[in-house]
Amino acid sequence: MDERVMTKCIGKPVPEWDMAHRLSINRPAGPDIQDFGSTFCINSVFMDAIEPSFLEKQWFITGVFVAFLAALNGPYMYSYTHKGDSSSFYLFVADVMALCFVVLFGGMAWRLGRGLFFGLCYRPIRFHREARKLYAIRARRFFVKPGEGDVVWEAPWAQDSIFCLHREITSFGTIFHIRHYTVDDLGNVTRVFSIGREWTGRLQVAMALAQWNYWCVYMNDGPNGLPKPMLFHTQRETLRESFLFSMYSFGMRAPVAARLLMMPLILVFTVMRTLANATCRDPVWPDAIERISAIASGDPYAEPRPGTPVGWGDTVLAQQRGEYPNDPKARVNGWSGEADGREYALAWLENPHSNPAHSAARI
Repeated sequence: MDERVMTKCIGKPVPEWDMAHRLSINRPAGPDIQDFGSTFCINSVFMDAIEPSFLEKQWFITGVFVAFLAALNGPYMYSYTHKGDSSSFYLFVADVMALCFVVLFGGMAWRLGRGLFFGLCYRPIRFHREARKLYAIRARRFFVKPGEGDVVWEAPWAQDSIFCLHREITSFGTIFHIRHYTVDDLGNVTRVFSIGREWTGRLQVAMALAQWNYWCVYMNDGPNGLPKPMLFHTQRETLRESFLFSMYSFGMRAPVAARLLMMPLILVFTVMRTLANATCRDPVWPDAIERISAIASGDPYAEPRPGTPVGWGDTVLAQQRGEYPNDPKARVNGWSGEADGREYALAWLENPHSNPAHSAARI
C-alpha cells in the first residue's frame, strides 16, 4: 500500500476500528512469535525492518509509467490535430482534450512517482532497544547538511504509544498492516506510518499478530532465543532480487502455470523496479542515530553475518540445502488462551477485548 494514502487521516481522530484493535507492547497478541519477511538486519542494539511499500513498489512504479505514457497522448493529440486545416471549434475541443490528458495523467504520474524515482531505494524502520524508540526514515533529503541525514520520524516504544492493526478495504480485497499514530493534544493524527509488510484477508491476521509479537520480544527481552527471520532482505538489490520481488508479489506459493502465464507482467515489473532503484540512493541515517547505533565487533547476535543468506534467492537455496531454517517460529511463554493462532486472531478481530489470554500473558 502506498503510504501517501494515509494522509487522509491527518487532522482527524484515529479511526475507531484502529483504536479498538490497538496493540500492547507488553502483552502478547497471540500464541505465536514469528517474522514473515520484514527484516533487514538484527543485533543486540537495533533491528531494521521494512515498510509495506518496499515489497509492492513495482506495482506503483508500473502504474506511474502507464500514467506517464497516457499523459504523452496530450502532446501527440495536439500535434496531430494541428497538422491540417481544421475548424476553430474542432481545434479548441482537441486542445482541451489534450490539456486534460496532460493535467490528469501527468498529475497522477507526478503524485505517485515522487519518492519512487529519485528517492530512496528503501526506507528502514529501526527498532532501537537502548533508546526505546522507533526511528523511521521517511524521505530523501536532497540538500543535506553534514551529519543531518535523511528525514527521520521518531516514535517512543512506550505503553501509551498508539500501535494498532489497521484495516483497509480496497478493490483488491481487505488488507491489514501494523501502524503507529502520533496525535496532538486534541487526539487528532499528526503523523502516521506503517511497519513491516501487508497482510491480505482475515486468514493472514494471525501472521500479523505473530509479527508484532516478534518485535515486542526483541524490544523487551532482546534477540536471545528469538527465532531467525523468514529471510534477511538485501540492502543492495540485484536484478535477480528485483525479479523475485516481482514474481513473489503474485504469491509465494503460486503454481508454475500461473507464474508462466503472468511472466510478461513479471518481467515488466522487474524492469520498472530496476529502473526506479537506479535513480535512487541508499538511505542516510543522521549522525546522532548512527552514534547510538554502534554495535560491538563481537556481537553474537549481529546478523546477517558472513555465511548467512541474504535475499530471496540465496535464502531459498540455503533452505533447500538445510543451511537455513524453514518457517522458524516460537511460542509465547505462559500463553493460556486459544492454542491455534488463526482461531485466536479471528476471534480477536471480532472482539479484541474478549480473550482473557490477551491480558494474562506477558511478553
